[in-house]
Amino acid sequence: MPRPEPEHPLHLAHEHLPDVVRRHLADGAWERVRRGAYRDAPPPGVPPVVAARTLAVDRARAVGRGLRCDPVVSHASAALLHGLPLWELPATTHVVQPYRRSGSAARDVTRHVGEVGAEDRATVLGVTTTSLVRTVADCLRTMPALDGLVVADAALARGVRRSDVTAVLDRRPGGRGSRRSRHVLALADPGAESARETWLRYVLLRTGLPRPETQVPLRTEVGPMRADLGWPRWRLLLEFDGLLKYRTGPGGVAPHEDPGRVLVREKLRQEAIERTGHRLLRVTARDRPSDVVARVLRHVPVDVVRGLRPDPRLPPV
Repeated sequence: MPRPEPEHPLHLAHEHLPDVVRRHLADGAWERVRRGAYRDAPPPGVPPVVAARTLAVDRARAVGRGLRCDPVVSHASAALLHGLPLWELPATTHVVQPYRRSGSAARDVTRHVGEVGAEDRATVLGVTTTSLVRTVADCLRTMPALDGLVVADAALARGVRRSDVTAVLDRRPGGRGSRRSRHVLALADPGAESARETWLRYVLLRTGLPRPETQVPLRTEVGPMRADLGWPRWRLLLEFDGLLKYRTGPGGVAPHEDPGRVLVREKLRQEAIERTGHRLLRVTARDRPSDVVARVLRHVPVDVVRGLRPDPRLPPV
């Protein structure tokens, strides 16, 4: 699971002479993060998804260091700093402040009025953020269900206890999103190893299907293996196939391997799993949720299909 991002140099305008800032921008050594904040220009060839996440992290760091009134980076922005995956990157940096500031506010900052006690604070990458547990609770309260589940899955995998998140939610038992946040937390599973695996499980759960097991262990003729998720009692397994699995260049799972060998290895793996009597369905990001559900239901007992009732607290994605 991701950990806090590595800290890169961040340059605030008030710490440098104006001529120095202009010179570094002109020669391409620095790039603007937000008004009054800059960073070293990233090297070429960084994958777009990685570049976008890193920029969002650096913006959050710049906000945390640049704002007054004791800001605490929070919600999705704190999740970023803690190294948790997100379904969607935040368009602004979220902070909690003890009171609403009068006058015009920075457009790239979303302010939440409230108190963050010492037990709910952490320091990550030199910035004061909400603690990991408080961050998960805030995300569950305010994010769409899928987004909150992505954060909760990853946090449980990092060792966060479900009971600790529940305790934070209990401080505001009747607050907005309270019932939904508890429901999503109950569905969270530390076995999800990526946001897309969480998405796949979410798509299945909202149909009313029983909770699938995650990281299902298998004994095959070529050794032990695991499938992303499934229902062993129905001998039905699913895997999410992402491009990273087959990418052999920078940023891929197998950066130094021949693409053909990676594909052959995956084919042999699938055949070994299917020889155990399990059916293995593969899903990609291009698959529509309705198509995924239709494929799965073909292999689910008829009596189960007839009794399915969609989960009203999990909206479509």
